[in-house]
Amino acid sequence: MGKLTKNQKLALSKIEPGKSYNLAEAAEKVKETAFEKFDASFDIDVRLGVDPRKADQMVRGVVSLPHGTGKEVRVLVMCGPDAEAAAKEAGADYVGLDEYIQKIKDGWTDVDVIITQPSVMGKLGPLGRILGPRGLMPNPKSGTVTMDVAKAVKEVKQGKIDFKVDKTGIVHASIGKTSFSAEAMRDNAKEFINTLIKLKPATSKGTYIKSIYLSSTMGPGIKVEPKSVAELSLIHI
Repeated sequence: MGKLTKNQKLALSKIEPGKSYNLAEAAEKVKETAFEKFDASFDIDVRLGVDPRKADQMVRGVVSLPHGTGKEVRVLVMCGPDAEAAAKEAGADYVGLDEYIQKIKDGWTDVDVIITQPSVMGKLGPLGRILGPRGLMPNPKSGTVTMDVAKAVKEVKQGKIDFKVDKTGIVHASIGKTSFSAEAMRDNAKEFINTLIKLKPATSKGTYIKSIYLSSTMGPGIKVEPKSVAELSLIHI
């Protein structure tokens, strides 16, 4: 580990080494230890007791955060002419099809979410190698391939995010901003964790929620006591 900056040392001095906090305390600590000069992201990392290499243990899903993400989400809707007006009215930043397929082929990916219709997915296939690595490829499981593109746009704009476990068994997501109140941060984290718990694969053995850490973009990881979350969710983990 490199030399700590003055701010990093100050942030670390505010947390007890090795201590696990309940969710409300951890959210407070993230606010206390966020030293960024910008409105930093509020991040969560959950290590799950799954083997993502097994298809039946791939945990992925969507969650609507009660207080949103706090960031402006740029949405591209790739649809037929019949849905363009509804998509624009719902708040999509970009709407179209063939011209955006060409733009993406030329290297443009300046959006956060792409929503499309099932009838259009065939045209998007060749874009997979560009969109896939950037996490932008529409997927029915995340609600971004849908007949009702307008509804999907509204949900994304209001704070619906999708997530999936990585190959090491960790789910990482940005679930707010450090300018949120500690209560709003706690609520978003609680909703995210409860969603993960509901997605527990039947084949997952042993402890499912192995560890939970909350942090700001550059702040230290604050360890959450998993049992405190179990009490909140009333679901055995």
